[in-house]
Amino acid sequence: MTTFDKNIERVLKHEGGYSNHPRDPGGATNFGITQRTLTSIREKNPRLGLPANVRNLTRDQAKTCYRIAYWNPIRGDQLPRAFAFQLLDAYVNTSPQTVIRWAQRAAGVADDGIIGPVTLAALNDADPTDLVLNFMASRMEYVTGLSTWDAFGKGWARRWAENLRYATEDN
Repeated sequence: MTTFDKNIERVLKHEGGYSNHPRDPGGATNFGITQRTLTSIREKNPRLGLPANVRNLTRDQAKTCYRIAYWNPIRGDQLPRAFAFQLLDAYVNTSPQTVIRWAQRAAGVADDGIIGPVTLAALNDADPTDLVLNFMASRMEYVTGLSTWDAFGKGWARRWAENLRYATEDN
């Protein structure tokens, strides 16, 4: 099982199937993939044969979407194992530049929102435990300030507890 396969199974365990919660700013999702993300991937990759409506997305199609829209942009195969999942999981739920800035701050480099060679080297050189803990602290600080905390906070907190357990398995 590849690092991506292991990590995407973890994400899918949290994300579940179709949802269209009225307080979710992402709107309708299936397996955590929003309609907006699906539409973007379909436009850039018409040969994939993805459905037009997120409701009709299969689990395997969702995995393809995750690889294209989330895993590849964060350069997941080049990240420390214990940290790759944390970055992927946060990237799914928060704006990409915000998440990358948290990673950069955790690694002690300038936070420009781009995973370039300096950031990648710093992430790989950092102590994995410190990296995960500092990253998760930034994630928690940010999310507890969102207006949707009262609706989703309890579930997010359970998710993060499990994410921290995963980090100990990956070290």
